Amino acid sequence: MQFNKYWMPKKIDMPNRTWPNNKLTHAPIWCSVDLRDGNQALEVPMDMNQKIQFFDYLVKLGFKTIEVGYPAASDIEFDFTRYLIDNDLIPKDVTIQVLTMAREDVVKKTFEAVKGAPSAIIHLYNSTSPLQREVVFGFTKEQCKELAVKGAKMVKAEIDADESNTKWQLEYSPENFSETEPDYAVEICDAVLDVWQPTPDSKAIINLPETVEMTTPNVFADLIEYFATHTKYRDSIIISIHTHNDRGTGVAASELALLAGAERVEGTLFGNGERTGNCDIITLAMNMFMNGIDPELDFSDIDDVIDMYESSTGMRIGDRQPWAGRLVFTAFSGTHQNAIRKGMENVKENNTWYVPYLPIDPKDVGRNYDPIIRINSQSGKNGLAFILEKNYGLHLPKAFQKDYMQIVTAESENRHSDLLPQELFDLFDDVYVNVMTPYNMIGYREESLGDKKAHVTVQLKYADEIIEVIGDGIGLLDAFCNGLEKTLHIKLSIRMYNEHAIKSGSDSAAITYVQVADQDDHLHLGAGISSSVTKSSLRAVVCALNRMIR
Repeated sequence: MQFNKYWMPKKIDMPNRTWPNNKLTHAPIWCSVDLRDGNQALEVPMDMNQKIQFFDYLVKLGFKTIEVGYPAASDIEFDFTRYLIDNDLIPKDVTIQVLTMAREDVVKKTFEAVKGAPSAIIHLYNSTSPLQREVVFGFTKEQCKELAVKGAKMVKAEIDADESNTKWQLEYSPENFSETEPDYAVEICDAVLDVWQPTPDSKAIINLPETVEMTTPNVFADLIEYFATHTKYRDSIIISIHTHNDRGTGVAASELALLAGAERVEGTLFGNGERTGNCDIITLAMNMFMNGIDPELDFSDIDDVIDMYESSTGMRIGDRQPWAGRLVFTAFSGTHQNAIRKGMENVKENNTWYVPYLPIDPKDVGRNYDPIIRINSQSGKNGLAFILEKNYGLHLPKAFQKDYMQIVTAESENRHSDLLPQELFDLFDDVYVNVMTPYNMIGYREESLGDKKAHVTVQLKYADEIIEVIGDGIGLLDAFCNGLEKTLHIKLSIRMYNEHAIKSGSDSAAITYVQVADQDDHLHLGAGISSSVTKSSLRAVVCALNRMIR
């Protein structure tokens, strides 16, 4: 790979930077640009109905500022903006934002599109980086600044001439800010603000985009702090950021920029945008949520957000998409499953969420606990035990956990897939409970002989033959084992016994687990289920016997 054809941008000299010592304490002002930046990045842009539904959904999620489009760019952008206004679809507490370049005909059409809106942000921009100035436009620094100032004057003239009741706010973006000389970015923004004359009571927005992500997030944070500490209008502006994700760190760049003084974030749901996308507002908001900060956006039903997004955009959410992917709250690894199981038990004892590998409670985004632990060949016995306990009330003894996990691992490898909870339960039934050959218990009688002594008669079916096993012993199972040795000449002894009540639908039942040793001291497992503990115990021994002699 020809790496030497590329270059590393210079870092800014900021020996007294303060942002690394700051921390996030509250949500920023959010601005969704899904309907403009996100929409223009789609292979098939949204139609009018999809745009309307998407706008309504953004309002439902809690967005108070929504960039609805670039009205002068196309008829559908213009018509959509007018439709929202003319049909009174914009809530009084929501501000729409529209983008315009610094050209008179474009500015005029933009104002035609938003005239009569309750409140609107006019977002003016022009490219300011050396690459754009010199290669694309052939501008000097002064010519570039003159264009920005000219655009600012045109916007101000339109507002001064407006007789509607629209509440206006102004926004300027030096496009390619992160590639622009820091001092020149301050110079051109201050020149625009000289025209608009914002005040602390009537602030303008200066949006500082990382149009193409060129550096590590800390460098972008330095640029934000440099701007915030060098503009002469700091008290009269809201510093906004608009990061892209070319290097995969758009969210991180936004987070560090907020530490550096930014107060507003422009981004999209799931990071949809040009090239590798924009800052993913869902990820950034949920990152705050997991640290106990109210994101002021509602993603409590993340699957509904996914459905709306995918149906509107034609895009698909990956299984490992942060906070939203199908598998992000799922553990296959045995060690992870063990830790999660113990953490979930700990949560029952206090109100604080503190669970290994689960930074938030999945229920907070509308997910349930069923898929948290899924069983495949990489899983461990603790995860398996968690699934069967949580879904079916089975408390597997350690001997069963270890033995059954080996069976499950082999089954998963054979299928090349994980096993669902019902499949795990059915397989357990087949392996340990429904083992009815060669011997099948069809009846029994029990008598107490006093002093803990028992007499038992058990009818077993072997092929077409009925065999009656009669035995005496200390307790039921000892008596049964003695009867098996006397009648069938099969020697076995009980090494482990465990039973507990389970509930399956409306039926209460008991399950008994046994581990038996044969005459060579080899161990075999069996389980039985019945509404009678006596019957479940005898069934468990018969199942263990059948597994022993197969």
